[in-house]
Amino acid sequence: MMNWKNVISFATNGNPKPDKRVEKTEAEWKAILTPDQFRITRKKGTEAPHSGALCSAHDAGLYNCVCCNTPLFDSTIKFESGTGWPSFTQPIKENAISYSKDTSYGMIRVEVLCNTCDAHLGHVFPDGPEPSGLRYCINSESMVLDTSKKKA
Repeated sequence: MMNWKNVISFATNGNPKPDKRVEKTEAEWKAILTPDQFRITRKKGTEAPHSGALCSAHDAGLYNCVCCNTPLFDSTIKFESGTGWPSFTQPIKENAISYSKDTSYGMIRVEVLCNTCDAHLGHVFPDGPEPSGLRYCINSESMVLDTSKKKA
């Protein structure tokens, strides 16, 4: 189970190796993503709180990367954080997510990205529920909910 110590270690010392890599040019990403998806995932943007379609989604399934369809989170570990973004306590697999120190906007945070295609997803914070204590705060536009599959 991931914890804050693991997150800081990955952000500082390097991330786990992904199962596969997906790389595309900016033009290729623009061709398959909506303008908002592109702005958020490829340009490290964000969406307004409480605006994302997946904030209030409660269907069973897998939350996959909108760019490469890699499973990122399982619906069973989603929780209501009150922040206005979908929140999760754990990635589906340790190597599904990569971590990077983010010092933008005068803050120090840990950015989370899809480890397969480097899509910006959001940030992780050490204020989530037990047992992990983690809150992965993820943009709805960076994910798609696949209700046809359950956790592998």
